[in-house]
Amino acid sequence: MASKLVLQRRLLRFLQLLPPSSSSTHAVPFLSVKASECTSLCRKNSLLPSHTSYSRNLCSGSFNLDESQAPLTVDYRSLLDENEFHRLADSTIHSVQEKLEDYGDLVEVDGFDIDYGNDVLTVKLGDLGTYVLNKQTPNRQLWLSSPLSGPSRFDWDRDTKAWIYRRNKANLYKILEGELEQLCGKAIVLS
Repeated sequence: MASKLVLQRRLLRFLQLLPPSSSSTHAVPFLSVKASECTSLCRKNSLLPSHTSYSRNLCSGSFNLDESQAPLTVDYRSLLDENEFHRLADSTIHSVQEKLEDYGDLVEVDGFDIDYGNDVLTVKLGDLGTYVLNKQTPNRQLWLSSPLSGPSRFDWDRDTKAWIYRRNKANLYKILEGELEQLCGKAIVLS
């Protein structure tokens, strides 16, 4: 059953690439086929459903998500001016870098290393993992890659004057503070 489903999906993708004219012949590297012949042959062998229209549906069913589960929509009017974004992002990254350099002197973690270049802050914690914090100018976000929580994208929130992850409303500093304490065993204050 699964292989039949895979074959159906591949065939549907192939047929969707064909122009709407069903009488035209299309050359494929190893065969020449008419779209109408291929469709009817596949229907006859139960490889395609009996309906005739094909449209891409990327959602297999309706999702009953509440607001807390769905990502928030971005109001592009609220995006920062590019110069303001660079000022805020650079200030945040440099502040985190300075505080982590001091923190590195306090904790005993083999392989603790901080590197900043090309607007990317990399914090290596040896066997504990690596953090990467960088700017994403086109969408005015700071991106964090964490060995504990994975990737996160932070937007500047004018009300709280902080970088906030829209999916769970988490503050960038609070995430880093909690995870670094968990990994290194010593508290740090970034805000």
